[in-house]
Amino acid sequence: MWIRDWLENRRIRKMGVTVEQWESAVSDWPVAKRYQGSERDALREVALRFIARKAITAGGDFELLDAMVLKLATMACVPILKLGLDWYDHFQTVIVYRDDYVSDQPYRSDDGVVHSGMRGLSGEAWLRGPVILSWSSIRESGPHSRDGHASNVVIHELAHKLDMLRDGANGSPPMHPDMRPGEWHDIFSSAWNRLHDDDEHGRALPIDGYSLTNEAEFFAVCSESFFEAPENMKQKMPEVYRLLCQFYRQQPALAATASQ
Repeated sequence: MWIRDWLENRRIRKMGVTVEQWESAVSDWPVAKRYQGSERDALREVALRFIARKAITAGGDFELLDAMVLKLATMACVPILKLGLDWYDHFQTVIVYRDDYVSDQPYRSDDGVVHSGMRGLSGEAWLRGPVILSWSSIRESGPHSRDGHASNVVIHELAHKLDMLRDGANGSPPMHPDMRPGEWHDIFSSAWNRLHDDDEHGRALPIDGYSLTNEAEFFAVCSESFFEAPENMKQKMPEVYRLLCQFYRQQPALAATASQ
C-alpha cells in the first residue's frame, strides 16, 4: 500500500497541477461548488489520485486537454468521495470521444430483445473493461439538461461500475454493514414500479425515462439525479434519496441548500 501511495504522490508531483488550475477546470460545474473547506481539498486530492491511477485517453482524433481530464476526474470522484478511491480499483481505463461514438457491442432494447449491430452511445461501462465517455455529453451535464431531467454521463457510468461490484449490474451495489439489502430491494423495486405506472398513464416522471430500461439503469439515473438535482429527488423520491444518502455517505440536498 505504501508503495502505491509513494508512486501516486510522485505522479501527482510530476503532473504539477496547481489549485488554481483545478479550480478553473471545475468552475463551470455547479455540483463542485457544494464542496467547500476540507471537503473541497479532499475532492481535489482524490481527483488527482484518480488521474494518477487511471489511464485516461482520447478516442479517435479527439484532443483531450488537461482541464478536461481534471473536470472528468472530479465528476468521477464525487460519488466515491466518502467511500474511497479503492471502490474504483476494478477498472483501469477511461476513453473519451469528442461526441457520441459508435459501438458494435450487443445490446438489449426496452422490450428485452438482444440486438447486434451499430448504435450511437454517449457513455458505456464494461463489466470487465473500460469506461467510455462522450465529451459533448459531459459538457451537457446539469439538473435539467436531458429533457428537463438531470444528466451526468460520468456519474451515470461510474454508478454502473459501483453496481458491478456485487453480482454484476443489477441495480444493487454492495451494501454497507449498517444497510439492509432487503430494504434497498423493496424501496427501489417499489419506486421503479411506480415510475412504470406513471409512464403508462402519461404522468410526468421525476427522473429521466431511460431509468425504466432495467434495474441497473434505474440505479444509474437515480445516481445522476441524486448529485445533479438532489432537492428534486428528495422531494419527489424521498425514500430512494434516503437510501442513496446511506450508500454514498453524502447528503447533497443539504449541501445544495447551504451553498445557495
